[in-house]
Amino acid sequence: MIFSSDNWAGAHQAIAESLVTHAKGYASAYGTSELDRKVEERFSEVFERDVAVFFVGTGTAANSLALSIANRAGGIAFCHREAHVNVDECGAPQFFSHGARLSAVGGARGKMDPAKLEAEIRRFPKENVHGGQPMAVTLTQATESGTVYSLGEIEAIASIARSQTLPLHMDGARFANALVSLGTTPAEMTWKRGIDLLSFGGTKNGCWCAEALVLFDPSRAQEMHFLRKRSAQLFSKSRFVAAQFDAYLAGDLWLDLARHANAMARRLADGITASAESRLAWAPDANEVFVVLKREAASRLRQQGALFYDWEVPHDLEGSLAEDEGLFRLVTSFATRAEDVDRFVAAC
Repeated sequence: MIFSSDNWAGAHQAIAESLVTHAKGYASAYGTSELDRKVEERFSEVFERDVAVFFVGTGTAANSLALSIANRAGGIAFCHREAHVNVDECGAPQFFSHGARLSAVGGARGKMDPAKLEAEIRRFPKENVHGGQPMAVTLTQATESGTVYSLGEIEAIASIARSQTLPLHMDGARFANALVSLGTTPAEMTWKRGIDLLSFGGTKNGCWCAEALVLFDPSRAQEMHFLRKRSAQLFSKSRFVAAQFDAYLAGDLWLDLARHANAMARRLADGITASAESRLAWAPDANEVFVVLKREAASRLRQQGALFYDWEVPHDLEGSLAEDEGLFRLVTSFATRAEDVDRFVAAC
């Protein structure tokens, strides 16, 4: 009953086999191999337009590089107050961009409130040299709260960013989970809604170690080549990242894996809803389930072998839990089995 994180899951067999296959022989280095080129072309097919793709090792690197290419002197990027870039990346976005700041925006269930975003941007008028200047907006899809921005919600954020001439970045660590939740296409959820930069995650969804930064304006690629090299993210044997994406994107495997993870989350949520000892903090949209339990019950579940994380109560829900209750996060993955979900529900 392992619901700690989708990072705990291993690699899908097809992806592992692809790594073994491409471990043989020789291939040109630093992203110049035939396999690298093939996968880059596949990304353009997936997004229905020419894109520039940069393989990196972690989502933190992808996010930080995205903000570094958007950086301006005294730059300020706007994100949700509980976004991964703000609370879980140890200042990497600021470090990679040589001192740019993050300005936190409120909003329920992990989503930026458009009115609050507008208000926060207004706090930094471009003519005020003392305050710094807005440089980008970044949203997380799916969010850290397991919710998903609708296409209309993305468009509303994009409209604000566009009105201020700010590039819009999407942290897509769980991009596939959000995509299948909405039942839309990669193009519709990104550049057609106004996304300029995308951190495309594969590691949480069956890859071993495969992330990519996607630029929907390929004219920025030359600058990103240098930024990636300077950040130590240009792998000499990048074919091993390409090999993972080659299998991941083949036959829509990536979407099937995400559908399974989301289905297991729904199964888990339904069981929790029916339990007398637990309740959902809010309904999940993707593969993260947030549950309110009495702390004694959480301890008992862990003694029976369940693994999951304590979670900080979001600002918009402060004061909503009883003193003996806690908020806990359970995450499903491509490797989650229905019988393990049912065992947890039965234990509840």
